Formats: sequence, structure tokens, C-alpha cells
Amino acid sequence: MSFSESQIKVQDIDHLGIVAGIIDDMSLVDLFNQLLGTHPQEIISAGQVVKPMILNGLGFISAPLYLFEKFFSAIATEHLLGEGIQLEHLNDEPLGRVLDELYDAGLTEIFIRVPLSAADRFGVKMDSLHLDSS
Repeated sequence: MSFSESQIKVQDIDHLGIVAGIIDDMSLVDLFNQLLGTHPQEIISAGQVVKPMILNGLGFISAPLYLFEKFFSAIATEHLLGEGIQLEHLNDEPLGRVLDELYDAGLTEIFIRVPLSAADRFGVKMDSLHLDSS
């Protein structure tokens, strides 16, 4: 079987594939869906919005929210974020909604839950905790 150039589509993921894999391994999408809830009318859930926010923030060049969709235009979005998640789903409506939900849920609680989830997942032994959000 041979392929022509028109059949091959090349998309870049850089280091974001590793980060997306760790997010998946930690089940962060599920954690954020649990913390923020889901709604049947949502196209993508809160956790599915937080994941690309993390990827954007850990990119070599992060994009401001109004350019968020453009950040992912040259990246294999569905491969990194999950089946069915398309570039057009990453617009300012779900981003703004989830940022509001994060604030309403309490950023301090979320700040504590995410690292505790990572420590649990990766078997980090903790004899004491020091939390400093400054």
C-alpha cells in the first residue's frame, strides 16, 4: 500500500504529548469534572477545557485566551485532547465558563487537590505537608 502526499497529514505535538500523557495518567480531566461538575448540554466538559489550558500554559509560547484557538491550530488537537474534541470547541465561551467555575469552586481547594492527586497517583510518600501559594 502506498501513500500519496495528499493522504498524509503531519501535525506537531512537541513536548505537549508528554504533558498530555501525564494529565491523562493522573486522570485530571475526571478530577476537574468531579470538582466542577458536568452538564448534558456541554460540548466539552470542564476537565476537557482545563487540559488544553494546562498545555497552553506549559507550551514554549503560551497564547492569551483570545488567541487560545490559534495556539492549537498547528497541533494535533484531537490526539492530545481526546477523540471528538475539535479546534472550534476551544473558543472563549467554554474557557470563560470554566474559569468562572474554577473561581466559584475555590482555587485554594483545587490548588490542594491537584498535587495531592499527583502524589497519590505516583506514590509520593508524604510525612508532612507545606502549602504556600505565594
